[in-house]
Amino acid sequence: MKQIEHLVNRIAQRISINLRELDFDIQPYIRNTIPMSQLVKFYAFYGITPHHPLNFHFSHSSLAGSYFLGKSRVDHSILYKSDIRGDELKSKGDLFKFDGGVVPVHEDESIQIKDSFLIKTLVHNYSHDPESLEVFFINDSMSMHYTNIHGSPSEGCFFQPFSTIDLTTAHDCVIGRYSYVQVGEISHIEVEPGTIWIKNRSDFNFLYRYPREILNRYVQYQPGDGPPTGIFMNFIEERKPDFKHIYDVVNIEPSISIPKGTSLDRYAVIKRKTHIEENVLVAQRAYLENIWLGKGANAQENCYIINSRLEGYNVTAHGAKIIHANMGEKVFVGFNSFLRGSEDCPLTIAKNCIVMPHTIIDLQEPINIPESHLVWGFISNSSDLKHQSMSLQAFSEIREGIVLGDMLFEGSGEKFVKGFQNRIQHILEANGAFYDGRSNRGHAQKNQKISFNTIQPYPEGDLMGLYPTIEIRP
Repeated sequence: MKQIEHLVNRIAQRISINLRELDFDIQPYIRNTIPMSQLVKFYAFYGITPHHPLNFHFSHSSLAGSYFLGKSRVDHSILYKSDIRGDELKSKGDLFKFDGGVVPVHEDESIQIKDSFLIKTLVHNYSHDPESLEVFFINDSMSMHYTNIHGSPSEGCFFQPFSTIDLTTAHDCVIGRYSYVQVGEISHIEVEPGTIWIKNRSDFNFLYRYPREILNRYVQYQPGDGPPTGIFMNFIEERKPDFKHIYDVVNIEPSISIPKGTSLDRYAVIKRKTHIEENVLVAQRAYLENIWLGKGANAQENCYIINSRLEGYNVTAHGAKIIHANMGEKVFVGFNSFLRGSEDCPLTIAKNCIVMPHTIIDLQEPINIPESHLVWGFISNSSDLKHQSMSLQAFSEIREGIVLGDMLFEGSGEKFVKGFQNRIQHILEANGAFYDGRSNRGHAQKNQKISFNTIQPYPEGDLMGLYPTIEIRP
């Protein structure tokens, strides 16, 4: 595997150069994170639909277990069990809204990954950056287990486990474990672990940071010691065997009926007593067991929903987990949130609530969250809920700022709430939740007719683990 080792060294060197101003050593993180022998065990696969341009280019890269949809280019990179989902890339002729005006898109946008190492990472959405309309780039970067890179061009960055960077262009940054960043653009900074930071120019600034003793229970990582540890990884590893079968067979029939307008990805796990209504989107690597998904709901990549009922038009964003919960209509659960009730301590969330990205609700007693509330941080009982939730109406009335527990908010609460509500509406529309049989078609309908092709690496020799240079076009 000489060429793979050379590629790892090349990537490490390039990232180190970018992070030199932060005096951050990437070497301990990039080594021993995954055994190199794993890169030979898994095929890569790409989806073909009538709705997404067929244009893939892979050169001098390892793509083990990774998924591609939409126009993509990967050069001199290692992608391990990552999802490159380009179903919302901009198309030639689109008009991109920016600062009250529109900017025309001159060619189909593509995702371009170069000199990077992505581990179990989701890359999704079109770039928000007007300076790079046609190219959603990830260069000289490393992302670790269950990172979300969502519409965020990145250069020279290191994303620690379970972190999310959302609609934010990042240059030469380190994003700590389980941090969520949506601030537009950042450069040459290190975000502390467990930071939830949402900022929109001078309109508002939301900041919360998990107490370190709580964060360490859920996700811990020591460079060079292998994968991350903690409650999050234990939860995922316990269910890992259920995914093995769906990758071992070429064709697999769905175990439940698929109603009109619904898309159930063949790489999702569906277990006992699962019911799905119309216009539901279930993405690859989702895990559903003993649940009810109401009309227009969705379960995105790396979501786990178990022993729960979602009434409809629910958004369960990338990496979120919901266990023993009853959710009213149009409840939003943000990226990588962990909501765990139990038979004795169920979680109930009424309609129109917003559960902020990277929220942990791990119950020691039954909790009922009233209608139209905003929830964030760590909640295990009713006392925690008092200090880490607020009605959307009350939050909208904030004019200058508020400090509540470990949360600091500055600016307009009304603009913050409206921004979230508008985005939730966009997600539902894009996913096809409102499809009526003729109009409002979205991902749930467009992904119904999809086929998958697989590609394999060199099995031995100096090129072992690398994939041949491949160009796939119509």
